[in-house]
Amino acid sequence: MSTQTKKADDFYWVEDREPHFGRRKDILAAHPEVKELFGIDPKLKYTTVFLVIVQLTIALFINQLSWFPFLLVTYIVGATIASALLLAIHEITHNLAFKSKRNNNILALIANLPIVAPYAMSFKIYHAMHHWDQGKDGIDVDIPTVVEANTFRGIVGKLFWFQNQIFAYAFRPIFVKPIKLEKWQLYNIGFQLVAMAIFLPFAGWSGLLFLLLSIFFAGSIHPTAGHFISEHYVFEEGQETYSYYGPLNNITFNVGYHNEHHDFPTIPGSRLPKLKKLAPEYYDNLHSYNSWVGVIVSFIFNKKVNLFSRTKRK
Repeated sequence: MSTQTKKADDFYWVEDREPHFGRRKDILAAHPEVKELFGIDPKLKYTTVFLVIVQLTIALFINQLSWFPFLLVTYIVGATIASALLLAIHEITHNLAFKSKRNNNILALIANLPIVAPYAMSFKIYHAMHHWDQGKDGIDVDIPTVVEANTFRGIVGKLFWFQNQIFAYAFRPIFVKPIKLEKWQLYNIGFQLVAMAIFLPFAGWSGLLFLLLSIFFAGSIHPTAGHFISEHYVFEEGQETYSYYGPLNNITFNVGYHNEHHDFPTIPGSRLPKLKKLAPEYYDNLHSYNSWVGVIVSFIFNKKVNLFSRTKRK
């Protein structure tokens, strides 16, 4: 647990290093067998390609549905797959599908296809910052800005922000920490433009709307969107990262095992439950969740939790 200080209308501020570095060293000293969990997940590439094929296939044929079944399929199936693909990209970002970084990048481009916007390779850069400079002011773009936190207050404000947080995640990095386009980002943009130019004439406007709404719902009022809140919003003072151990881990690459993931980013999600079992004394005493829906409801209605409920360091 870190020593946090907080003033009204401000974030939690700490002076010590993020907690995962120290816990990683302690766990490795106590349980060196954890190293056996390092490495790639051989199934990740197959699961990712399967999800891409299913999502694009639905987009091709969804024009046959009237508006209500269209929305139902989009919310229940499309948003669930979109969320899974976002988290597949998260896994691939850590080079957990192939030993080769190049092959991981290529798979990330493929996983990006149903997301429409070329996002995967920029996410890779920003996500590395989130891990190695967790909470660092002006670097970790996972944390809301002061403008966001001051604007979206109270139940209505938090609800509106949560419903539209996908836009915050898309545009916040541009203002907080702009980066220069690198080779793989340009590949990402070019590949996505060509792929969409080929695909969309077949899918039509209904297919495009399906893909876009799937992404929107995945980052909005959808059970899997609870992970955006559960991971780092401070519900228990002194704790910076939180894990979720509920059933939705089964369709989100175990992203809920978030303390475990930050402690060992080189362990694929499929093996994070084994990490917890190997070192329970380091995780069982931490505050955790069993319901992402419960986290969403608590975030919106708990007056003590708001967009300032994040831990930052200078």
